[in-house]
Amino acid sequence: MRAPGVTTLLALVVLAGCSGTADTIAPTPTPTSAPAEPVVVAISIDGLNPDAITTLGPEGAPHLWRLIDEGASTLNARTAFERTSTLPNHTGMITGRHVDGPDGDSVTFNDDNGSTLAAVHGSYVPSMFDIAHDAGLKTAMFAEKDKFRFLVRSFDKNHGAEDVTGGNDGPDKIDLAAIEPSDTLVGRVVEAVTTQDAELVFWHIKAPDAAGHANGWLSKAYLAAVQDADDQVGQLLDALDEDPDVAARSTIVLTADHGGVQGARLHTDATALADYRIPFIAWGRDVAAGADLYDLNTAFADPGTARPDYSGPQPIRNLDLADTALRLLDLPALADAGKTVRLR
Repeated sequence: MRAPGVTTLLALVVLAGCSGTADTIAPTPTPTSAPAEPVVVAISIDGLNPDAITTLGPEGAPHLWRLIDEGASTLNARTAFERTSTLPNHTGMITGRHVDGPDGDSVTFNDDNGSTLAAVHGSYVPSMFDIAHDAGLKTAMFAEKDKFRFLVRSFDKNHGAEDVTGGNDGPDKIDLAAIEPSDTLVGRVVEAVTTQDAELVFWHIKAPDAAGHANGWLSKAYLAAVQDADDQVGQLLDALDEDPDVAARSTIVLTADHGGVQGARLHTDATALADYRIPFIAWGRDVAAGADLYDLNTAFADPGTARPDYSGPQPIRNLDLADTALRLLDLPALADAGKTVRLR
């Protein structure tokens, strides 16, 4: 739990009477504990083309549609401008940075190269895990692809930056980490949120991407994989429904690293609308119900079918996940990071 900034409420006042045969003592108020900290679960569904959500509809993807109906969303967000591949976009999600240039994260590759983000970029690149962990929060990353070892390694006890915020919470910025199949990973996510007091959880789901590569995007097998991802999200929602106290503290922010062109088995054409258009959906604490995120965020511009670069009015991007999660946790934004998406 976070050490600084937690307000403790006051205790007991005892009033003694001065007359009569006995002193009068006021009833002892019930002690009030410190307010529970917010929880953010950031979910990336790998390769989720928004057309799959609309094609399946509420009957085929009930849990994704629950997030949309009860939360704030757009199905017209954007990936990083430079790449529509997994590792560059997930690096952007947790650092808030695009790919190229000195203010980017420099991750142009799409597999674990055995190195670290600091070594690739030439200097340390802080993540949302740095800000949260250094403030005393418990953090977690759960993913299905081995390439995520690059990100876990970049922020482990041997490669994370020293903590210079308040008390020393050490350089290991990710407290809980696992890279394993979905059948066990879902349980880890639920446990982290409901019993292990994790306050910032990142969860990667790979099923749609795997089916897209094997069978083509928006194929029957691909849509079935999106339904599988929907079911996994539903397991988390069921757990929150069973634990109202945790649910009242929690916000889910869901996006994707890329989409995919119908029938194609690759998604690396950064100029193809179906590759660079993705969802951005928020649900839970302090999120407006049924809202369009572009209506809530006049600082952003709905791009239509365009592919804006980083000059001029910006669309909502998956790169905005990091600062949005930090704002939900009442923490400062990352330096050189993306914008914060308002959720109400």
